[in-house]
Amino acid sequence: MANLDDTAKNETPLTYTSEKSNIHAVKDQTQETADIPRGYWRSSIFLGSLAAIGMGLLSAIGGFGLLAPILGIVNQDIGPSKNLSWLSIVYTMAIAVGLTVVGRFTDIFGRRHTFIGGAVLGVVGSIVSSRANSIETLIGGMLLIGLAASTQVSYFYVTAELVPRKYRFIGVAGTYGLAAPATSISPVIAYACVAHTSAGWRTVFYILIGCNSVALLCWVLFYRPPTFEMKHRGQQKIEYAKKFDYLGLLLFVGGLVVFLIGIEWGGNLYSWSSARVICTIVVGGPALIVFVVWELYARLAEPLVPITLLADTGWTAAVVISGLAASVYYGFSVVWPNMVSIMFTTGDLVKDGALASILGIAWVCGSLTAGTTTTVLKHVKLQLIVTFLLGGIFLGSMATSNPDSRTRSCILLAFANFCFGWAEGQSLVSTTLALPNQQEMGTGCGFGGSVRFAISTIASVVYSTVLSHRLAVTIPDHVTPAVLKAGLPQSSVAEFLTNLVSGLPLKNVPGIDTSIILAGANAYEYACSDAYRTIFFVAIAFCGVGVIAAFSLPNLDALMTNDVETSLHHRNGDQESKVHERAVVVRTP
Repeated sequence: MANLDDTAKNETPLTYTSEKSNIHAVKDQTQETADIPRGYWRSSIFLGSLAAIGMGLLSAIGGFGLLAPILGIVNQDIGPSKNLSWLSIVYTMAIAVGLTVVGRFTDIFGRRHTFIGGAVLGVVGSIVSSRANSIETLIGGMLLIGLAASTQVSYFYVTAELVPRKYRFIGVAGTYGLAAPATSISPVIAYACVAHTSAGWRTVFYILIGCNSVALLCWVLFYRPPTFEMKHRGQQKIEYAKKFDYLGLLLFVGGLVVFLIGIEWGGNLYSWSSARVICTIVVGGPALIVFVVWELYARLAEPLVPITLLADTGWTAAVVISGLAASVYYGFSVVWPNMVSIMFTTGDLVKDGALASILGIAWVCGSLTAGTTTTVLKHVKLQLIVTFLLGGIFLGSMATSNPDSRTRSCILLAFANFCFGWAEGQSLVSTTLALPNQQEMGTGCGFGGSVRFAISTIASVVYSTVLSHRLAVTIPDHVTPAVLKAGLPQSSVAEFLTNLVSGLPLKNVPGIDTSIILAGANAYEYACSDAYRTIFFVAIAFCGVGVIAAFSLPNLDALMTNDVETSLHHRNGDQESKVHERAVVVRTP
């Protein structure tokens, strides 16, 4: 990025016109040179803002990534609780809903104070979680952490709008790199906290308090994007508050929350045929349909989201690809640690954590590589087709895994996640480039982020549902004949299977002895490998959809120009003349 100071020569200054309060940002058709001062790219406000974005992302990913591997340990300490699954539900739902709301709100009113508020929520949520003495209190803390994360995982478009379009890939990869520890080695960190600190699992949240605090400090000191006044000359906040799409907000938040709860419940806490699951899906799904109709046909001055974006094939393809790639990370971040603990365990908690971290390490390496290769080589569409295709091949090959294939499985998974990390790094930035209106970066990319999380959530639910159904078949098929052959009485088989699956002691089962336990444990490993095989076959289908979507992408290389959407200003606004947000506010009839 050595020549970034010179890229400003191709930029365009702001022009503002307005009439009444019906204002919309559109692409400038008559561009002039912008005057971003020399040294801006090395200034404290620019570099400090990138630090804020990166540390915020580290806090967001660590908010659940550090907790997920040790949920069982936490449940033993302050549980047990039947509400344990809500720790992940409230976190993912808060992000899915918050991304759209944060994006739209900050497009209108400015980003600074919202992102500072998100960091404050992160600090408070981490403190509450660190002091929790029940799972229910921890759920409350995780809700706050999830709400904070809805601002922090907006990193990709916040970074994208600060750097020239041609450097968006490497710029986003750079901020993502700051979050690498949480993405890559969170199981190692989590297990080390449990094994080597007096506070145990609570140390995870002490770490998060520190990370969120550093992010908060950087947001306050350095991040100064255009304010409401700079965005809307002569307009009042009350005008926008009056015409905000409150009904759309209610339909979107209510519908998505209820629908995702039903999806998360189905096949996990309750059967798909249960009244709870059916009611939530039946209520949430139609509410989202009504929301889409409302956004399309209501004459709204300030709609919550531009639903017409979904008609843009290129942008929608980028969002779908990012969602499918993310589903590999989120889905298999649960599946792979389970495979390690059951099939490939070393008997050492920290070593098992290192094995479980292979998924995240490969993912980070792929994402960082994507930033460099795309900036230098371009050919974004071709790279996405190839990486998704190769990732699908490697992931599908994981179906050959068994308890004796630890090395092979680790290598295949590493290559697969390297490819998908590469694809996700490219597709996420592609959603910013393919966005038709660059002045609605928060609105469009926030909505795209919510769609991305919805896709990855649905895919993860498919993985978990298929796995649970397969385990219900493979465990009795493999374990029952093994323990009967080893001498277990037929009358004790049901109790043995129940204790084995739930983790209860096997020594209390009538007629049990050491040889039976060993035979049952060995058969259990192969039963699980048989069930996991089906998951990898299902993943091939999702990969096929991703390859098809990649063919629908536009020519993104042509969009990688020297244009910069937003630049930062100093504390007192005394250099406002040097601030240029590439937006033009025009009259509408």
